[in-house]
Amino acid sequence: MNHHRKEVEFAGRLLMLGFGCIGQATLPLLLRHIAMRPDQVLVVKPHERDLEVAREYGVLSLVTPLDADNLRQVLAPLLAPGDFLLNLSVDVSSVALLALARERGALYLDTCIEPWAGGYLDAALTPAQRTNYALREAALALRSPGRNGPTAVLTHGANPGLVSHFAKQALLDIAAATGAARRPPRKREGWARLAQSLGVRVIHIAERDTQVGTQRKCADEFVNTWSVEAFVDEGTQPAELGWGSHERHFPADGARHTAGSMAAIYLNRPGAGTRVRTWTPLAGPQLGYLITHAESISIADQLTLGDPINPKYRPTVHYAYHPCDDAVLSLHELAGRHWRKQARSRVLKDEIASGVDELGVLLMGHARGAYWYGSQLSIAQARALCPHNSATSLQVAAAAMAGVVWALENPARDIVEPDDLPYDEVLRMCRPYLGDVVGVFSDWSPLVARDWPFEEDIDRHDPWQFKNFRVV
Repeated sequence: MNHHRKEVEFAGRLLMLGFGCIGQATLPLLLRHIAMRPDQVLVVKPHERDLEVAREYGVLSLVTPLDADNLRQVLAPLLAPGDFLLNLSVDVSSVALLALARERGALYLDTCIEPWAGGYLDAALTPAQRTNYALREAALALRSPGRNGPTAVLTHGANPGLVSHFAKQALLDIAAATGAARRPPRKREGWARLAQSLGVRVIHIAERDTQVGTQRKCADEFVNTWSVEAFVDEGTQPAELGWGSHERHFPADGARHTAGSMAAIYLNRPGAGTRVRTWTPLAGPQLGYLITHAESISIADQLTLGDPINPKYRPTVHYAYHPCDDAVLSLHELAGRHWRKQARSRVLKDEIASGVDELGVLLMGHARGAYWYGSQLSIAQARALCPHNSATSLQVAAAAMAGVVWALENPARDIVEPDDLPYDEVLRMCRPYLGDVVGVFSDWSPLVARDWPFEEDIDRHDPWQFKNFRVV
């Protein structure tokens, strides 16, 4: 396959909001795979910093902060029918941007659903109102009655986004390995019935980032391999997880929602203060943070059978993230500061010396125990594949590019989530940028090696209960 082939032609304007780590990583891929001129791209960002990559590629820029008062005044004149609003910003309301794009007849894609600045910690909001569940419901409520409005792809980065397609491929791999090989389902219910028939009870988005920079984290500094602002925001939201039909032990600090899909619950504690046991092929057993992410809700929702309140089948789904070591230290310091962000922040990119971002889905409870499927991308591979990228950013940028291409080819699909897109088409576009894509079976469970002399509140009869994964 030609990695650099033009997938689609585009004659309009591509308005890119935000140009941090992910924006800089995505721009080269867009120009590589979409037939358009650099002067068709306009970058809008709140400050002059980090525009060198935009200038290198000859794209235009507009430096202006966006808020609820000026959003329409600034952006409406820049968007016409058929244009594309690519939202890679933080602290700008995704729902407001989505509504404006639809009003102007423009296409839209984001990699997460963001509130306005300060919305994640707004003391006037209840914990339920601060969840990704609430943000997702607000975005989906903008769907047009006939579901044929301009295409708007929600939450299509690496995760959320790419991992929804990994999950479908993993289901097919397990089916083939257990003698249940069949054609890929065509509709949502078919995927749910496949997962149910295989006995999949838990799905982790299991990620381990081992990238390390030449300069280690200092005191009063938050270091990460992607946006510090976005990570602190989602880390201080309530932990969220899709709640499976097999679960028998509702968390003491858990809470249900009163409206919407009913596919997920939240915990009355921040995700960056909630740890779970998980597994990836290179790292083996490890502890991850249960950070809230949209895929925890959308995958659980897509794989629900029966009454959403009391389903016949639904797996438990959540993120289990072990970020780079400096980010782990940063989270530890952040928690010690009562969740008040450090004075300085730094995103590792050019100074990364080594490491791999191992990102995939871990499906558990089926006849083969556990199966991890995903990308093992090293910093060396990422730099060779596309400039201005780390292993972490390229996994996001590839999926964002694929989502933009799909939207341009399917411009009247209304508001869609990753789970609504064709998994095989997206994986075809992304795979050249994902390093080693592997599937590995394992006999790991959260009860493996539980023979130490400390009594714990665990369910020894069913290893796949959430209380067995959670570290208390």
